[in-house]
Amino acid sequence: MNEESKLPFTSHLEELRKRLIVCFVAVGVGFVISYGFKEYLFQILVHPLVKVMQPGDSLIFTGLPEAFFTYLKVAFLTGLMLAAPVIIYEFWIFVAPGLYDKEKRLMLPIVFLSTFFFIGGALFGYFLVFPWGFKFFLGFATETIRPMPSMKEYLGFSAKLLLAFGLVFELPLVITFLARLGIVSVDFLKKNRKYALLLFFVGAAILTPPDVVTQIMMALPLMLLFEISIIGARIFGKKKMEEDTAAEESAAAGGSE
Repeated sequence: MNEESKLPFTSHLEELRKRLIVCFVAVGVGFVISYGFKEYLFQILVHPLVKVMQPGDSLIFTGLPEAFFTYLKVAFLTGLMLAAPVIIYEFWIFVAPGLYDKEKRLMLPIVFLSTFFFIGGALFGYFLVFPWGFKFFLGFATETIRPMPSMKEYLGFSAKLLLAFGLVFELPLVITFLARLGIVSVDFLKKNRKYALLLFFVGAAILTPPDVVTQIMMALPLMLLFEISIIGARIFGKKKMEEDTAAEESAAAGGSE
């Protein structure tokens, strides 16, 4: 830790304001860029649904401004995703003064991995979960009951799922970070594995549509990510960090002699 961690509270507020401004500017730039491709972006987003719809079916909008605001939201969400690396980086820069030098060296890898896992989770939901989920819901259609999903409804539904999968895929980083701080240990994670699995299925039931297929398709990756988290905790946990620090101090003491 350095002297920056001892700055007065008002200085921290000023630093936070600067970081937030950078984040807002990044989101704004991403929004402007995305808005120029709003129709194309919405077509990409809606492709998994269109692919399983019957020939002749299409999305509708039930209010005059609905299509306009839907395109605005698509551009904003895309701009937010484009700005995600900047937002994550600014967050870690803000908390950096309270970290040790060894922890600061992990900032860039954490920014990269956070972005990688979030995008990976969203892509997993888009390419694997969406087709199964939409096929399940459209399966209730009959000759007298036709599905007529609206643009607004689909955007809210798909955005919620993409965000949910993006966030749950951050699990390895969160657990590894907690292990780094000494809050959890490898033994604790192994001992409570069965409770974690139960929480995964409960969480998947809450975050996903009410069908077994999509719930399982969220819970299974979480189980795999939890095992990856145990490996990360073993490699980067507090005990390992203390051993590395002791080795460095010993080497430094030996060199001084």
